[in-house]
Amino acid sequence: MTSGAVVDITGEIEGQVRERIRSTGTDPRRDVDQVRVFVEEALTRWEHRSLTGAVPPITDVPGATKAVMDAVAGFGPLQQYLDDPEVEEIWINNPEQVFVARSGVAELTTTILTADAVRDLVEQMLKLSGRRLDLSSPFVDATLPGGERLHVVIPDITRRHWAVNIRKYVARARGLGDMVRLGSLPAQAAEFLDAAVDSGLNVLVSGATQSGKTTMLGALAGSIPPRERVITCEEVFELALPNRDAVALQCRQPSLEGTGEIPLRRLVKEALRMRPDRIIVGEVREAEALDMLIALNAGIPGMCTVHANSARDAITKMCTLPLLAGDNVSDRFVVPTVASAIDVVVHLDLDPRSGARRVREIAAVGGRVEGGIVELSSLFERRADALVRSGGHPPHDDRFRARGHDLSALLRSV
Repeated sequence: MTSGAVVDITGEIEGQVRERIRSTGTDPRRDVDQVRVFVEEALTRWEHRSLTGAVPPITDVPGATKAVMDAVAGFGPLQQYLDDPEVEEIWINNPEQVFVARSGVAELTTTILTADAVRDLVEQMLKLSGRRLDLSSPFVDATLPGGERLHVVIPDITRRHWAVNIRKYVARARGLGDMVRLGSLPAQAAEFLDAAVDSGLNVLVSGATQSGKTTMLGALAGSIPPRERVITCEEVFELALPNRDAVALQCRQPSLEGTGEIPLRRLVKEALRMRPDRIIVGEVREAEALDMLIALNAGIPGMCTVHANSARDAITKMCTLPLLAGDNVSDRFVVPTVASAIDVVVHLDLDPRSGARRVREIAAVGGRVEGGIVELSSLFERRADALVRSGGHPPHDDRFRARGHDLSALLRSV
C-alpha cells in the first residue's frame, strides 16, 4: 500500500470518527478515552471491510490509530513533537518551515503544512484558553492544555505568514539537586543557593532567551520551606511548584471591547493581599519591576527573572525598568531600592553550538551604592569551563545563622 493510500485511509477513518463525535456531542479535548473508543471501532469496521476486498487493508494499525487520534483529539502534525520529551520548543515561520529545538539546538523538520492548516491548528489551540486572535489583537499568549506556552503573531504584523511558537516546559529540574545532575552548576553553588533561598534572600535570575531562566526559577522554588505560602505571577502559566500552599496567577488579555485586561502589575499588587510568605514573578519586562521591588522592600522574600547579558546588566536593567512606571518615579528612589531589595543574582547562559545551559555567574548585592551604581561582588564565576568560588560575600549573615546554615562552610574554597 502506498503512502498516499495510508493518507486516504486515515482521512476516511478520521471523517467517520468526527461524524461520531458530532452525533454524540462528545468533546474530543476533554473525553480522549471516548474518542479512542470511536477510533478503535472505526478501524475494526475498516478491517472487516478489507477482508471482503471492499477497501485496502491497513498495514500499520498503531500508526493509523495515532494519526487519527492526533488529528481529532490532538494538534495534528504537531502532536508528535508535543509528545516527544526531547523537544523543548516548536515554531513555524511559514507553513513549509516547521522547526523544533532539542537540547537547545534548532532543527528544521520534515513537516510541511498549508496556511489553512496552520490557522486551524491555532484555532484549536486557542479554544480552551479563552484568548483571541484577530486584526485588532494580532498577538496572543496562551497556555495549551498540556501546559505548553503558545505565542502567535499574524499579518500585517508579520510580512505574510502566521508566526507560531510553542514553548514546552520540560521539567527536568524540580530542585537544585537536579540542576547539579544536569551539569548546570556544581554542588557547592547549589548548596549555597539552597541555603540562600531557605534563609529568605531575594534572588534575581537573569539570562538570554532559552537560557533556562524558568527552569532555574522552578529549581530555586524547590528550596522554599514547604510551610510557606507562595504566590506566583506570570504572563501565562509556566511554573509548576512543589509547594503545597501555592497559588498561581496569570495575566488576562483585554476583551473585544478593550476592557478586562489584567496586566502583570495588577497581579503583583493583588498578590500582596493574599498573605504571601514568598512572591515569585515569572519575568519582569516593564513597569511591574517597580511593584516587585516595592514588595521585596516591604519584607516579603521573592524571586523573579529578567532578560540580561550579565549579572551587572541584570541589576542595571532592574534600576531602569521601574522608571517606566511614571514620571514621579526617579532613579534616586529606584537605585537604592534595588541595592537593598535584591540579594543574589544568578546569571545563566546558553551555548548556541551544544545547547548546554549553565550558570555563568552568581553575584551578591551588598546594599551599597557608589556614584549611582549598585555594588556587586562575585560569589561564583566561570573559569576554564567550570563554575568556581570567587571572593565575594553575600548579605544577611544573620538570616543564614537563624536558619542553621554555616555560611563560612558553604563558601569555603575547595
